[in-house]
Order: sequence, then C-alpha cells, then structure tokens
Amino acid sequence: MSKSILTAAAIAMFAFSPLWGQQQEPKSDMSNMSPSEMHDMPGMSNDGSAHAMQSMEGRHMDMGPHMKMTALRDLKPGDQQKADQVVVAARKVAEKYVDYTVALADGYKIFMPNRPQKQYHFTNYRYAFEAGRHFNPDHPTSLLYEKQGDGYKLIGVMYTAPKNTDEEELDSRIPLSVAQWHAHVNLCLPPEDKRSELAGPNAQFGLHGSITTKEACDAAGGRFMPQIFGWMVHVYPFEQKPEDVWSVERQAHNHVD
Repeated sequence: MSKSILTAAAIAMFAFSPLWGQQQEPKSDMSNMSPSEMHDMPGMSNDGSAHAMQSMEGRHMDMGPHMKMTALRDLKPGDQQKADQVVVAARKVAEKYVDYTVALADGYKIFMPNRPQKQYHFTNYRYAFEAGRHFNPDHPTSLLYEKQGDGYKLIGVMYTAPKNTDEEELDSRIPLSVAQWHAHVNLCLPPEDKRSELAGPNAQFGLHGSITTKEACDAAGGRFMPQIFGWMVHVYPFEQKPEDVWSVERQAHNHVD
C-alpha cells in the first residue's frame, strides 16, 4: 500500500473519530468500540526566564497554515510551580514506561506501528476519555517513542484536551505562560479520485497540502474541516533545560508526517 493511501486512511480515520473531538460522553462498554471510535493518537521546571527567551522565538516560528498554537502569556505567580508539578508527574510516568512492553501490557496501543514515523504514539484510550472531562497529569493520553532497532525508546508524553476547550481551561491544565498547546487546522480531505494528491511536494490535500480554506477545498471537491483532533501538548520530561522539556519546535515539526 502506498504512503499516500496510508496517509489518506489515517486522516479519514482521525477525522471521523469522536475521540479526537472529545465532545461525546464516554461509552459504558469500551470493549465494543471500534479502533476508529477509540483512537486518540495521534491528542511538558526551573528558571522561567530561560524558557521565556526560548518561547519568544517560538512566537515567531512559522508553524504553517495547518497548525495553530496558543499564545505565550506572561508568567503569573504559581505558574512555574504548577508546570513543574506536571513535569514531575510526566517523568514518573515516563520512568515507568521506559520499557515499551510494559506500556503495551498496561493497555497502551501503538498507532500505525508498521508506518515509519518520527514519533510513535502509544495511546491509552481510557485516559483519552478522562482527558475529555478533566486533567490528570498522572494519566497522559499518549506516550511518545522513537524507533530503536526492534524496539522503542521513550522520549516523552502527550496530554490532550477537547478541541472546543478555551484557553482559560488549557491554562488551568498547564499554564500558558510555560507551555504552548497546539491543534491541527484547515484540513481538506480529498475526494476519492484525488487521494494521490495527499503526498509529495505539490500536495493539495491533507495536513501538508496547499489548500487551506473552505472555498478552495469546495472548489477542489474536497471536504473541509476547520480543526481536527483535540488540543495537544508534548512534554519531554527527561530533558534538562525547560525550553527542551516544553519544546515548541519539537512538538510542531515531529507530530505529523
């Protein structure tokens, strides 16, 4: 199967997955849910001044038309301490799941394990539903791994929030003076006869496509989605510098291939 078809299938599955929107109530019997219904993949300290300097660069970083990020706020009393507590929780979880087989045994599922990716998302669907209701730093929606030989190396975790979450709620979860949440926007799904245009340097559709407006998408016969998936933020708790723990560039450029 070609990469473009795989990408189209992945986007289609995500786009119609209620979990990514996280606006529905959890079902009582999750064992009867299909993977597309449950999937939420792909769905973070020390001297605050050092991080602020790095994030100033992040403000001007070109994220492209298919990603939006929360604006960095001024640091308020208590923000750094609250963010530090999230990092401590994330590190504790990460230490538990350094061995990826432990994560699998605990119910985390690998998204598209046979497709080469920069970061593999091991997702816990129960935690994804929990994140739709409230924030629990002990329960990240996904664990982030890099491929290492026949196994995986854990590098971070991902927290999620429903796509209709406002910035005040995101700030209450992880202060926006420290972390910048991101969301994927302006997606044009291709019609059946144009799926090949999802990939390549001249791609029109998908999260790397040239189409970024509903008008252009309608004209091309596609289906436009202003935002897909919920809000996401990555935490790299094994890093030493705050700007690396909460790396804006890393989460922006390594999230979607």
